[in-house]
Amino acid sequence: MASSISYLFVTLILSIISLLACTSNAQLSPTFYATSCPNFQRIARDEMTKAVNRQPRNAASILRLFFHDCFVNGCDGSVLLDDTATFTGEKNAGPNRNSARGFEVIDAIKTRLEAACNATVSCADILAVAARDGVALLGGPTWTVPLGRRDARTASQSAANSQIPGPSSSLATLISMFAAKGLTAQDMTVLSAFATTRRTTCPATGGDANLAPLDQTPNRFDNSYYQNLVNRRGLLHSDQELFNGGSQDATVRGYSTNPASFARDFAAAMVKMGNISPLTGTDGEIRRNCRVVN
Repeated sequence: MASSISYLFVTLILSIISLLACTSNAQLSPTFYATSCPNFQRIARDEMTKAVNRQPRNAASILRLFFHDCFVNGCDGSVLLDDTATFTGEKNAGPNRNSARGFEVIDAIKTRLEAACNATVSCADILAVAARDGVALLGGPTWTVPLGRRDARTASQSAANSQIPGPSSSLATLISMFAAKGLTAQDMTVLSAFATTRRTTCPATGGDANLAPLDQTPNRFDNSYYQNLVNRRGLLHSDQELFNGGSQDATVRGYSTNPASFARDFAAAMVKMGNISPLTGTDGEIRRNCRVVN
């Protein structure tokens, strides 16, 4: 009976939301760790607070890690895996090499959780909660994070190179790549404020590891990114594509003048992105160390 009900529920959802084959939160629950690790979110928030106080950029770094994790075969913590002599992860894929950072923050949370409730909380869930807390700590919205993801035992550098939108992408390409993950054009527009990071000063040679913010308020979560687009000050080609006489102009203009609307839609899109193809049940594993498979 239970399996029949579950089947009917999934069928109903699939009939309502297009492309939901890419997302699945039926087995995720905000209370997943209520008894097995009740202090999980308190520990994660504590470590994120330390990290953001130490370097506010850590909030955006964790957000970007979460985005790059979810866009490559789902939100499964694969982006956190290190390369080894026998394993190729995603950290050296083009979109991540010399720009993905914040791994030590996830390590710190995981270390404390292993001491509090070992082999219980997945690295994928740690990343999802840390991303939410980083936004809130910079003055942005908060949201309830569905939990119960498990960690991948594999990674795909080739998928990271092909599935993460690049800074030179056209609007049509951006919409198509987000749609492939079950996300709408509006989701794409509201999430684009953190999806990419630009190089700073662009020296003729060197400086490849240097980073700079996408807007003038890198230490505060606000809607200035969209104000810049309306003023034709997008720093990346893919940024200004969002406001360039196309289908997203009205959405960008709306977010540029209504920060509450932006915050609300951003929170909703983050939940939706966090539901992309999670590993649940007995799939995957609960890593003891987020950088290596067990």
